[in-house]
Amino acid sequence: MITDVVIAGGGPNGLMLACELSLAGVRSLVLERLPEPSQEPKANGLLGQVVKMLDHRGLHEPLSGSQEPPRPNSAYFMFGAMGLDLSLLEDSPVYALPVPQRRIVQVLQERAIELGVEIRRGHEVAGLSQDDDAVTVAVTSPDGEYQLRARYLIGADGAHSTTRKLSGIEFPGITHDRMTVRSAHASVPADWLDPANGALNVPGYGTVMPFLPHRTEHGGFSYAPMPGHPPLVSTTEWDQPAPDAPMSLEELRASIRRVLGVDVPLGQPDGHGPHALRRLTGGNTRIAERFISGRVFLIGDAAHVFAATGGGPGLNLGLQDAINLGWKLAAEIRGSAPPGLLNTYETERRAAAHRMVLNAQAQSALITPGSDVTGLREIFTELLRDPDTVRRLAELTAGADVRYDMGEPEPHPSTGRFAPDLDLHTPSGPVRLAELTRTARPLLLDLTEGAWLARTPALRHDQIDIVTARAQPDAPTALLLRPDCYVAWASASPRPDAAEMETLQAALRRWFGAIEPART
Repeated sequence: MITDVVIAGGGPNGLMLACELSLAGVRSLVLERLPEPSQEPKANGLLGQVVKMLDHRGLHEPLSGSQEPPRPNSAYFMFGAMGLDLSLLEDSPVYALPVPQRRIVQVLQERAIELGVEIRRGHEVAGLSQDDDAVTVAVTSPDGEYQLRARYLIGADGAHSTTRKLSGIEFPGITHDRMTVRSAHASVPADWLDPANGALNVPGYGTVMPFLPHRTEHGGFSYAPMPGHPPLVSTTEWDQPAPDAPMSLEELRASIRRVLGVDVPLGQPDGHGPHALRRLTGGNTRIAERFISGRVFLIGDAAHVFAATGGGPGLNLGLQDAINLGWKLAAEIRGSAPPGLLNTYETERRAAAHRMVLNAQAQSALITPGSDVTGLREIFTELLRDPDTVRRLAELTAGADVRYDMGEPEPHPSTGRFAPDLDLHTPSGPVRLAELTRTARPLLLDLTEGAWLARTPALRHDQIDIVTARAQPDAPTALLLRPDCYVAWASASPRPDAAEMETLQAALRRWFGAIEPART
């Protein structure tokens, strides 16, 4: 028996892909080497386009605990530990969702099981071979070894991906060992906290705003009071000798004295753990030489790693890998994919990975100590008074500057970008565009006069949902959305002319193939 898709790795990226495949009618099998979900403190939240994407799948509410849709951060953010004044922008592209990674895994696992995904914990890929028809996967488990045959194998098994190594895919890049990051959940003096904004007022030094990296001539410091959790205190230093002893609060306290020049008393964290107490030295910046090898695909850290500067950019990138690949792989399995569709996964996501690596490298350069970097930062701070510069960096940080090539020579400004936020009035009542994409199906949103597109027989297809509505005056008059919610075609005409209809038909063929007309 051949399984359609085996996913190696039951972390956020692997579970997200399993959910996407299920929504498209393809069941997958997830192999996760850990017997239970990890309780180790990792990422503390999600940042950027992925927050909006999760809202488009109905996952924002269970993750945030609020029925309110995501709202952009419209006040303040950071780039290279320098302030980005988002109030200079009419609309901020920066979305943030503070939620621990273990909660992300819990929510995605519950959704995957609800959708019929099988998850085998304690099972790990140990070998693979592939032919023209399938991949043979050797698996180790608590009950012994066995083999699976799958049409496709997905490596979502992290930076040290066994899948990547067994596939012979190189992982070029650089390893650096100058930087040491120390982090711990700890308590701080209560009278140092500003109840109005959560800032930490450090005697002899000054105010440190919460969640925002703070750079000095000697290193970096941050203070993150996560809701419902002890504050996470972190430092970053360069060229420090590696201690022999295990990490401790006293070691972190000594690091803070070197970075800030003053003492910050740290106490044991309140509440039940697990609590972070870790020291990380060095890091890697690498992108796999290819994301596809025959019937094997890589997503997330298996495909790219980089020294993040906070804010969850790695999860932003990896979860969107999963969403980009899911609908394309499902179309290939169903036999409805146009030629070359699967190859666009690597084309699109490799470019996004390079962009995020560029972002991380630029920010890392700006936070290193030294008077020469301080001079650069002073010039950079002047540039940050320009709204255009702020917007460009905010979009880079959020991944909102990603624009895919949709194959149209003169596309509408929305084409290739993530779906705009639209409040719609449909015959059934008011609805947000994000609520229409929960099924992960292609969507043609018809806002033309008299629902002209919806009345065109050639556009009625089983695989395309058509929704007629009215929107705000500045909205496009029509949008064709891929299942990953990126705009494949758009129009600003009250009634598209023959040339626009031709480009719409071309977009349908390019992304969804020769679709059979809807059954009557």
